[in-house]
Amino acid sequence: MRILMIQRAERFSPNSVERDHAILMAVADRLRLRGDEVFVFQESQLAACQPSVPDVVLTMGRAPETLAWLRSLGGVRIINSPEGIANCGRSRLQAVMQTIGSPVPPETGHHGYWLKRGDAAAQSSADVVFAKDQTALASAVREMQQRGISDYVVSAHVVGDLVKFYGVLGTGFFYVCYPTDDGGSKFGDEMRNGPARHYAFSRPSLQYEAERLAEAVGVEVYGGDAIVRADGSFCLIDFNDWPSFSRCREQAADAIAGVVNSEE
Repeated sequence: MRILMIQRAERFSPNSVERDHAILMAVADRLRLRGDEVFVFQESQLAACQPSVPDVVLTMGRAPETLAWLRSLGGVRIINSPEGIANCGRSRLQAVMQTIGSPVPPETGHHGYWLKRGDAAAQSSADVVFAKDQTALASAVREMQQRGISDYVVSAHVVGDLVKFYGVLGTGFFYVCYPTDDGGSKFGDEMRNGPARHYAFSRPSLQYEAERLAEAVGVEVYGGDAIVRADGSFCLIDFNDWPSFSRCREQAADAIAGVVNSEE
């Protein structure tokens, strides 16, 4: 097959450019080994290069113009779909989560708040802000509005273990880890709850909720964050299209390459 792969623009890979590139190349290597013809473009190159229509597109791109180009292809299998990628913008994502009844943080609480940019995935640490109380939250909202961002979401901070999860829908691949165990971080927010206490919880239940959300959003390659409370209950606090899979890159690359086959 002729496969086009689109690399994410750097502004959508804050502190993750190399890791995002690595997972894309790992998948490309596997596809080439089985005989597929693979072309890799940065999403900023698409308009200038105008690549011919492929059999399959694997895309990490998030720019509006990239999604518009993908929608224009018509009939081509695209992983992840442009609509699914757009649905991972926080405001749209929150609406989907509410519709399907995903376990989510409460709107109010006693341990602070999170303010997150709503129109797109975070592009800098200023797009995801912790506020210790309502006064700090109001100040953070004003600062975000001064940056020209009027679309945002707010949720209460939840105390518990931060858990990251990664999956490829329909393959059985689902990986869970505690980022505070290895110190890996994008913006440093992972340490807000301190080191993981490794509270017992149902991993099959987390996988079920993550896959249910992936189906509702419309993405096949996904990742996200959850908070596990001391009693084992959990809530989903983040969900993204095609993460870097840096903690499980080889297994994830196998799974992603596996969903691309000649019968699609």
